Amino acid sequence: MTDETANEPEMPSDEGEQEQTAAEETASVPEAADTTDPAELQQKVAELKDQLLRAQAEQENFRRRTQREAGEARKYQSLAVVRDLLPAIDNLQRAVQAGEQTGEVTSLLEGIRMVSQQLQDTLKAHSAQPITAAGEAFDPNLHEALSQVPSPDHPPMTVLQEVETGYRMHDRVVRPAKVIVSCAPPEPANEDSSQEQE
Repeated sequence: MTDETANEPEMPSDEGEQEQTAAEETASVPEAADTTDPAELQQKVAELKDQLLRAQAEQENFRRRTQREAGEARKYQSLAVVRDLLPAIDNLQRAVQAGEQTGEVTSLLEGIRMVSQQLQDTLKAHSAQPITAAGEAFDPNLHEALSQVPSPDHPPMTVLQEVETGYRMHDRVVRPAKVIVSCAPPEPANEDSSQEQE
């Protein structure tokens, strides 16, 4: 043998020798540890049960915390609106006090006008817009008809008068406008039909 072949492992020459070599290699590998020990299995089951109980407890805590936060959000959802209304209420009280002290109706009226404008601005700040009604065609989604009045000057179902302003917030109606609408005037009775009745 040369030096090159001396360093190479000796290859088995036939299939029988190959099988014998494979059997020797597998016999030299130590057997895997037996994992069916009951004590280890019980410990693993106990660990998994503990993990499951902890996960369930965390989920229950999360559910309770979420419910509590949602309840508080519902409870205090009007807080911003109330804070914005308070200055208008304060100004209304000041206008009444000033009217009582001076006895002037004009200053009281001016103060009330200012408070009314302040309230309108507050509503706009919270995306509440008035619904236009007077002169518009009656829309049952936006208007609530209180009565009908015959009108030869307007087409039927036209809003003649707005009794109470309606408001909408974005695409939702907060309160429909209460209105009086027109209807067709009654037709005059025929003279022929009145003569027949006599």
